Amino acid sequence: MKYLISTPGQLSQALRNVRKAHGLSQDGAGKLVGLLPKTISALENRPGSATIESLLKLLSALDLELVIAPKKETDPENQNTSPSVEDW
Repeated sequence: MKYLISTPGQLSQALRNVRKAHGLSQDGAGKLVGLLPKTISALENRPGSATIESLLKLLSALDLELVIAPKKETDPENQNTSPSVEDW
């Protein structure tokens, strides 16, 4: 499953969901990559307080990868605009 992450809250929820889907406790996930359970908890509850290194380690434990990609451009013809005269 893919997650589109735009906020820290979305990151928290995605990490928790994937960890649980793998059947891992916070302790179990941490042991896989050398993180303390409190670090896993911080990533799942307060991701802004954790380091990038810890995030990358947890992603590794969950068999995930971080992908940086440009936002999808919106098609001007599909934008929600006022109806044209022809649509009346």
